Amino acid sequence: MKKTYILDTNVLLHDPLSIFAFEDNHVIIPAVVLEELDAKKRYMDEIGRNAREVARLLDQLRTEGPLHKGVELPNHGTLTVELNHRSFDKLAAQQLEPSNDNRILAITLNIIEQSKQAVIIVSKDALLRIKADAFGIHSEDYLTDRVPQYDHIYKGYQEEWLDADLMDKLYKERMLTFKEAGLTPTHPNHFYVFKDASSGSRSAIAMTDAKGASIKLFHSDTEGVWGIRPRNVQQRMALELLTREDIPLVTLVGKAGTGKTLLSLAAGLYLTEDLGHYKKLLVARPVVPMGKDLGYLPGEKEEKLRPWMQPIYDNLEFLFNTNRAGELDDILAGMNSIQVEALTYIRGRSIPDQFIIIDEAQNLTKHEVKTIITRVGENSKIVLMGDPKQIDHPYLDEYTNGLSYVTERMKHLDISGHMKLEKGERSGLAQLAADLL
Repeated sequence: MKKTYILDTNVLLHDPLSIFAFEDNHVIIPAVVLEELDAKKRYMDEIGRNAREVARLLDQLRTEGPLHKGVELPNHGTLTVELNHRSFDKLAAQQLEPSNDNRILAITLNIIEQSKQAVIIVSKDALLRIKADAFGIHSEDYLTDRVPQYDHIYKGYQEEWLDADLMDKLYKERMLTFKEAGLTPTHPNHFYVFKDASSGSRSAIAMTDAKGASIKLFHSDTEGVWGIRPRNVQQRMALELLTREDIPLVTLVGKAGTGKTLLSLAAGLYLTEDLGHYKKLLVARPVVPMGKDLGYLPGEKEEKLRPWMQPIYDNLEFLFNTNRAGELDDILAGMNSIQVEALTYIRGRSIPDQFIIIDEAQNLTKHEVKTIITRVGENSKIVLMGDPKQIDHPYLDEYTNGLSYVTERMKHLDISGHMKLEKGERSGLAQLAADLL
């Protein structure tokens, strides 16, 4: 039996293609939703872009016939722009004001009464879903584009127990087949932490090859870079991904203080300054404030961006071991191979031969992260990192942010690697705060 879905404005602003996400069912967009989209289309941000994209899609569908009468979608469903929101009697009796949310409830009640069929409101607004339940209307969140919950997101490694003879074989031959290890083949560049099941005293780190066909004993020639040595096994595996030229896309997730930024900067300086594999180290982060916005800042572009980029400079000061004010600026000016900037200026660029670090990538939307990765030119490497639990963007969460999206969509490719850092190394207090607060 086909279902009828009524879409709220926030669903379309979140994903303009949600119109086509309901298979062969009937999709209804209330006229009040079009009014809200019209109010948002002038915004010069992701919300405005999505509002304009919805308008373009609806205009294209309009060529198939009058939208108020319904048109067929490519997935054999139908789409209707519904104007039947004038009757507000059912909600007026409850002394509810004719707000936009309440008008969506009113049209839903009217459609249910007219069609005598199940109608579902799809909204990312929890309060609208709560009010819908109060009127006996079935409501759902829009989950089509969600990745797994952060606690279940791909980690990039797994721990396994091996018999003593298999551990001996791994050390001797430096590889195992998945059949020998009794494991199911997984993604390329995936790590294993093997432990001896008989004694528990031996352990080994292994890594699947680029094709994901076998497990090879992990050995890295890079024990430390730029004075930074990995302090735990996840950091050691992350450093391997960061220093491998054949893995041009690396994603790192982890709580605050797990070493994501410091390891990435150290690896970038090592590959750029020491080995010369890249011509420049580019470090960028989205300009999304935590709490109230600072507003306009005085000075030139570099002075305006300095407060936003300060976390990057803090790590660079540690790596360069600077002691006096202005010393880091003198070093960076002399090197001329390290560029720190906001992501605001990345559109339209092509970035070849560079080691690119995108910090706080959890504050990026899917569209923004696609824009960034498509800027990467030949012989460049890009590192996306962040903590999906600490999102400052008002329209993103741990399920829908760009960092989690890239991790899940790219994990099966041999050109990508991922690591979830779990142990904080900043301080005992920072680790307790990340775990308990």
